[in-house]
Amino acid sequence: MASINSLVKAIRIMELFSPDEPRLTLTEISGRLSMPKSTAHHILATLLNEGFVEKVDGDSYALGTAVIALTQNVRVNVELRDRAAPILRGLADQTRETVYLTVPDGGYVLYIYAVESPQRLLARTAIGDRVSMHCTSVGKAVLAYYTAEEQARVVANTGLPAFTPATITEFDALRHELELTKYRGYAIDREEHETHTFCIGAPIFGIGQRVVGSCSISGADPEILGSRMPSLVENVVSAAEDVSRRMGYVPSTATQSASAARRNGSQSR
Repeated sequence: MASINSLVKAIRIMELFSPDEPRLTLTEISGRLSMPKSTAHHILATLLNEGFVEKVDGDSYALGTAVIALTQNVRVNVELRDRAAPILRGLADQTRETVYLTVPDGGYVLYIYAVESPQRLLARTAIGDRVSMHCTSVGKAVLAYYTAEEQARVVANTGLPAFTPATITEFDALRHELELTKYRGYAIDREEHETHTFCIGAPIFGIGQRVVGSCSISGADPEILGSRMPSLVENVVSAAEDVSRRMGYVPSTATQSASAARRNGSQSR
C-alpha cells in the first residue's frame, strides 16, 4: 500500500506542472499538495533519477524528457492500433481464429488490440496483458529483429521462465529460434505460453526499418501448425506487411521477393 501511495503522490506532483507554470520549487510543490517537504523531496529525487523531472534554475523543478518518451510511445501505439484494426478484423474473418496486435514494452510485449474468436475457450480479453517475448509468437516476431546485444539484454532482465513443458528455456535454443524466425519472416508458438494454444506471428515495421510491433493468429486447433499452416502464414504475414506500409515502412522489391521465397521454402521447418 505504501508503494501505491507513493506512486499516487508522484503522479500528483507531475500533474502540477503546466504550460503556465512549467517550473515549480520544492516549497510550492509541498504547499500545493499539503505534503511534507521531506516527502516531496524524496519523491522528486526518485523522479529526477528516472528522468521524469529535472532541476532548473538552481532550486526549481520542471518535467523531464522521460515524459516526452512516454507520450511518444502512447501516440505510436494508438496510431498503430487505429491503422491496424481494419486489417486485423479482415485477418480474423479470413482465418476464423483469434487475432492479436502487440507492441514492445521493455523486455515484454503488450497486447493493445484483439479480435477474439468465438471458439476461444477463455472469455476474458488479452488487451492490456504484458507477456514474455521468448514464449509467444508475437514476442519472438519482435525479438528476432533486435540486435544480439538487445536480445541478450532482454533475456538478462526477464529470464527465460517456463510456462509449459514446451517453453524454450535455454538461450542458445532461443537464439536459434530467433534466427529461423528472422530468416522466414514469421514466428511460431508451439504451446509454449499456454497449452492447447498454437500461434503464428509476424513483425510490423515502421519508418526507418524499425520493428514497432507484431500481429498473430492464435487458436486451439493443432492444424494451425499443420495442414492449415501454409495458408495461415500467408494471411498473417500479408496482414503484417499491410500494417507496416500504413506505418510508413517501404520494403524494397528485393526484400519482398526474398521474404516470399523464404516463407515458401521454410514453412515445414
